[in-house]
Amino acid sequence: MEIVSVSLDKTTLDELNKTQEQLGFKSRSKLIRATINSLLNEYKVFEELKGHCDAVFTITHNQHEGSELSRVMKQFEGVIRTEIHQHHAGTCLRVLIACGDAEMLHRLFSLLKKSKGVRSVKCSML
Repeated sequence: MEIVSVSLDKTTLDELNKTQEQLGFKSRSKLIRATINSLLNEYKVFEELKGHCDAVFTITHNQHEGSELSRVMKQFEGVIRTEIHQHHAGTCLRVLIACGDAEMLHRLFSLLKKSKGVRSVKCSML
């Protein structure tokens, strides 16, 4: 197995250690490998899809950092059919229903994942 070094700030490291303990992973390395595998599997789903698809995106982001996310959503207004937006304690929850070409939905997913202030993005394909 190859060794990869990663720099984390103290807050993130504390959260990682807490999560490791809560989930019962024997080491941080095992937790990080599981997390990376989960991310890779998310992207593999898109690679296998072709043609027209429907998707539901569930996004959480910091309430005051939604401008980049809004720009991404504007780029994809032709495929985003429905948006539900909820505020709670400084965090926003958005649910998007999108319909379009699989490659377009894959691009949307990738840009959502990279948007500043986004905490999480989950996607269910129909």
